[in-house]
Amino acid sequence: MSLHAHRKMTVDEFLTWAEGREGRWELYNGVAYRMPSEQAGHIDVKYAVYFALRQAIRKAGLTCHVQGDGAGVRISRHVMHGPDALVYCGPKLPDDALETPNPVILVEVASPSTRKFDEAVKRDGYFSLPSVHHYLIVDPAGPPVIHLSRQADGTPLRSLVNEGSLMLSPPGIELTVAELFTA
Repeated sequence: MSLHAHRKMTVDEFLTWAEGREGRWELYNGVAYRMPSEQAGHIDVKYAVYFALRQAIRKAGLTCHVQGDGAGVRISRHVMHGPDALVYCGPKLPDDALETPNPVILVEVASPSTRKFDEAVKRDGYFSLPSVHHYLIVDPAGPPVIHLSRQADGTPLRSLVNEGSLMLSPPGIELTVAELFTA
């Protein structure tokens, strides 16, 4: 990630600043960071994840929605992450929404430059939100998938899933590990 701003921004200021700006940006501790370019394998897996989640929601008949890259998740006053995919439930957001409140599932497709940040900082930030029940970290090279799920005490339980099904409840969807890698 590359540093852009020196003045500490709030998420609201960041959203105004980032609108229409070229590239993908995140806000961490009030500083805007440009996300690195994505390799083809990363992009393929990101879209496979999106379609797998979308199909699982349809199959379950839920009033939930999947969003791909670009959906902002407000973690705090000075932190906003942009996961590769997410699921939220309830009414569809307005077309001009810049952030997604109350995500239930968040997904990051790992890249060498962000892997440690995804597995530590983003994990802690995402699980600070009461609505988050699942966080998946998917490596473009293939399984295992890291599945972090909220336990009763609010802490995440980390599992490595090599094959078979992932039960994501709430919201009540099932998908296979293979689907996450097949566009």
